[in-house]
Amino acid sequence: MSSPAEIHEAIGGAMDDVVVGNERVIEGLTIALLTDGHVLLEGIPGVAKTTIARAFAQASGLSFNRIQMTPDMVPADISGTNVYQQATGEFQLRKGPVFANLVVADEINRATPKTQSALLEAMEESTVTIEGETLRLPDPFMVVATQNPIEMEGVFELPEAQRDRFQFKYTVEIPDRADEREVLDRFDDLLTLDATEVSQVVEPDDLASASDAVGDVFVAEPVKEYILDIVSRTRDASALRYGGSPRATLSFLRGGKARAAIRGRSYVIPDDVKALAVPVLVHRVIRTTDAELADRSKTEVIDEILESVAPPSADLSLSEESDGGPHAGDGRETRAEE
Repeated sequence: MSSPAEIHEAIGGAMDDVVVGNERVIEGLTIALLTDGHVLLEGIPGVAKTTIARAFAQASGLSFNRIQMTPDMVPADISGTNVYQQATGEFQLRKGPVFANLVVADEINRATPKTQSALLEAMEESTVTIEGETLRLPDPFMVVATQNPIEMEGVFELPEAQRDRFQFKYTVEIPDRADEREVLDRFDDLLTLDATEVSQVVEPDDLASASDAVGDVFVAEPVKEYILDIVSRTRDASALRYGGSPRATLSFLRGGKARAAIRGRSYVIPDDVKALAVPVLVHRVIRTTDAELADRSKTEVIDEILESVAPPSADLSLSEESDGGPHAGDGRETRAEE
């Protein structure tokens, strides 16, 4: 099992024993894992944000650490430090919890900006520097940060530079009645739903092969132009003070390739880009004061931008051209994803 589609299906199947619903979030985590991305999860307490991340790590065979972020934390609590050993008279490196394949920064906005910044180097370079020594983090390395949108006392909003380093942001919603009934039934049979009991279904070699396969997915020139059109429109939108960064453009590209791959396609279509627009942009764009006063949500503004940008035709010619991939048509129409 090494194809992205097989890996996504296996992870989702293994997590189904513990996680009810949230297919969109699981897909986003899988895409991020295959493209060296990081994910921000937002939701009220009790919607299983940390459980989702823990179950995902278990199914993927990733080492896992959880950091409960608090205002009194210092950067060394995350990265680690050198500790003096009295018995030997020497300093010994004590690695922090950031040394894991998947690190959950729980309630990241409760830590001070100085402590939050300890994750910046790790998220961008997959390294940490401790007292002048640069250390490589495990490969793969992925940060899943959570935050609570309803408790604003004693929190520190993530700086723009750090938000931009998250490939996606997903909101973990309250389950609908059918899903919540399923949770009730499961807890009726089992007193606890332990994410650590999720079976590992992916081997490290499988992840490496799947990541390579994502890199081979073809992106036609009209689709690249479509990505640029969307990001450019966020920078010109009257409701936004700041639009998407070049890192957002790359998140569309890499995310679109992975989304196509886990659907068994070797090429990206416009629907891949549209499906990722909100997760890619919602935490990056900043509304104007007028938009905030008018209570226009970021999601609403992004949806309006998508409606205003004409996508290229989703009809793709499967004939092999000189560059070895399918090509999008020249039309500016779209249809539902096959």
